[in-house]
Amino acid sequence: MKKHIIIGIAGGTGSGKTTLINHIKGVFGDEIITLSHDYYYKPNAHLPLAERAKLNYDHPHSFDTDLMIEHLKALKEGRSIQRPEYNFVEHTRMKETVTVESAKVIIVEGILIFENKELAGMFDIKVFVDTDADVRLIRRILRDVQERGRSMESVINQYLTTVKLMHEEFVEPSKKNADIIIPEGGFNMVALSMLQDKISTLLKA
Repeated sequence: MKKHIIIGIAGGTGSGKTTLINHIKGVFGDEIITLSHDYYYKPNAHLPLAERAKLNYDHPHSFDTDLMIEHLKALKEGRSIQRPEYNFVEHTRMKETVTVESAKVIIVEGILIFENKELAGMFDIKVFVDTDADVRLIRRILRDVQERGRSMESVINQYLTTVKLMHEEFVEPSKKNADIIIPEGGFNMVALSMLQDKISTLLKA
């Protein structure tokens, strides 16, 4: 039996990655833990808030991917980690960390997790969630306004100045590294069922 399975779920902002993950969790329950690449944004604590707010958070350099890789290696060895916690209103990392225990299935999600060669190489299954740009934009606005305390104007401005450009430069090209491409993510029940069967097979292999 394979001890640990690491699944990468990538896709543009608002593509439906979280919905897909929640469906998988509903099947496998406590056998699954989830790590978001967003937890690993660099803190940039040396910059004032006004400057941090202007940074490009959709570029690969915005993430401490090396730390995520280190944490995934620990989880794969059965060890717990102290993962970062990020404050999306203050645009910096919080002082507190969160203890994460290892599990049979480790799901990693993020827009750029297939862009980094070393990180992408750690995944047993690579899934790309492919969703139309207009749908993704609407979902991003709702999420950032309702869950992250952002103004609609700031979300739209960020989308037009950085998010859209970075998607075209980094996220969309990384789709070629995926094993499975799922249109509409967790709303695609046929693809979801196939993915769940694949996870079950790997757990028993």
